[in-house]
Amino acid sequence: MKNLFSFLVVYLLFCSNSFAQYDMENIKISYGTELPDDKAKIVKIIGETNGKIYALGLKGKDKYFLKTFTSSDMKLISNNEIELPEIKDKELEFEEIAVLGEKLYIIGSVYHKKDKIFTLVGLELGENGKLKSQMKTLFEAGVARNNEKGAFYFKISPDENNILIMHTALFEKENVLKYEIKLFDNSLNETFSNIDKVSFDDDKKDFQFTISDFDLNYKNDVFLVVNESYRNSKLKKKFENFQVFAFKKSNAYKKDVIDIAINDVEIINCSLLATSNNKIQLVGFYSSVRENGKANKELKGVYNATIDLETNKNDNLKFNEFDYETKVKLLGERRAKKGKDVKPLYFIHSIIEKNDGGLIVLSEYQLVSQGASTGFGPLALQTIVYVRNEMIVTSLKPDGSLDWSNVVAKDQNASISIPSINIFAVGGNQNFAVGVSASIPLGVLGKGPEYLSAIPIYKDGQLNIIFNDNKKNKGITDIEEIKSLGNYNNAVPTLFRFDVTGKITRFDPEEAIKNELVIRPGVYYRKSDNEFLIYASRKKSDKLGRMIIQ
Repeated sequence: MKNLFSFLVVYLLFCSNSFAQYDMENIKISYGTELPDDKAKIVKIIGETNGKIYALGLKGKDKYFLKTFTSSDMKLISNNEIELPEIKDKELEFEEIAVLGEKLYIIGSVYHKKDKIFTLVGLELGENGKLKSQMKTLFEAGVARNNEKGAFYFKISPDENNILIMHTALFEKENVLKYEIKLFDNSLNETFSNIDKVSFDDDKKDFQFTISDFDLNYKNDVFLVVNESYRNSKLKKKFENFQVFAFKKSNAYKKDVIDIAINDVEIINCSLLATSNNKIQLVGFYSSVRENGKANKELKGVYNATIDLETNKNDNLKFNEFDYETKVKLLGERRAKKGKDVKPLYFIHSIIEKNDGGLIVLSEYQLVSQGASTGFGPLALQTIVYVRNEMIVTSLKPDGSLDWSNVVAKDQNASISIPSINIFAVGGNQNFAVGVSASIPLGVLGKGPEYLSAIPIYKDGQLNIIFNDNKKNKGITDIEEIKSLGNYNNAVPTLFRFDVTGKITRFDPEEAIKNELVIRPGVYYRKSDNEFLIYASRKKSDKLGRMIIQ
């Protein structure tokens, strides 16, 4: 197996200008020709339809390009700048791009200061980067002012025929959070909408309302997860109103409220997975609560709640505290022996449904730090450091209880210099928060952060995690012994494979290949459980590739 992986790495990363295809047991990898050095790095693989692959390129600060490839050999056949129109003499800002059905759409926004309206529009796009039809208005959201206009969030349906969009905005003076959610078909016709507001309650101490996640399933049912928490100082008790709002197509999208009973813990975050068996799974971290009702805020462990959509009932709720072995890897033996909890710096990376009906939850240490600005005025720059370190892998049984857990040892960071901005200006205030996404913004992809993190692959009951690592870490799985990734341009790929008990086997290339391509885990497209479109680079050499596990 080790020799197989060594050959896999060589083939996957071999820098050749000709199309190559390889069959090795159950793995087939193919790469297209080297892409021209046009300075427009791929920041998103959009999708594949009608025998073509579409990708989004970014050049400079805001020049977006539509890159079109043949599906057969992944050869670049067109590269056209996307021309966004103006609305009332105001330039449209890029928000999202997606393939719905067989149509390619670009979605943009504009804020109208006079009317205090935040508008979102969708436009069908041709391969030449030109608009094919008139724009459709998707949202006209009334907001308080420009710096409180909020943000849009997007989810594509499992069949890639529908798009779910949510807008949230804070009204600071009224201390109100407004959120609106809409579903559109592959012609951008609205098929569902709902709008709601939440007000801060002065009588509730330590009040916080969080929109944790939203999604839709294969039936085009829509789900929203919210959590309202507060403390009663007289009773010395913590209250959690942890709820799922379900809007089912079969019930004309009438709102159903599903309560999940939470006592004596605080929910830190939550991610939602809509499964194919008409259930939804909620997973995340939780914190313990002190005797006076205050939450400790540090991570005690992982919880899992399953909701049966036939009955709208939560039929299991399990809280799984981190075991001693996992804590030793995360905290060190001394702190683990003292019963210390884990710092709240881990975010859900992926949720994978296992063959037995259980789940695998991948959580990654994620941190973004903002350096001081240098320079003056429009020439001012600041350094942003993205950190993506170890991953906690938690395997849950079908009933939500712990099966096993382990830790992927990695130490990755990338620094970029960008025009001076406040990247932390979204998400809410001390009473309201939106925790839907912690992804790296498109605007900084192509500059280094996309080399960080990992690609999880689950096939035939086996979990594999691929990431870039320092070649000096060859053979090392102990988190205390690993070295930092360093310069990602000199990275080598590493594969961690887990058996049914969670034991890790690490596979490394026998030797680093000079001028090899380096995978960009931040830019890939998952077509199915066994097929991925990937993007890899080496300095000025870029290629699009396809990886199939047969």
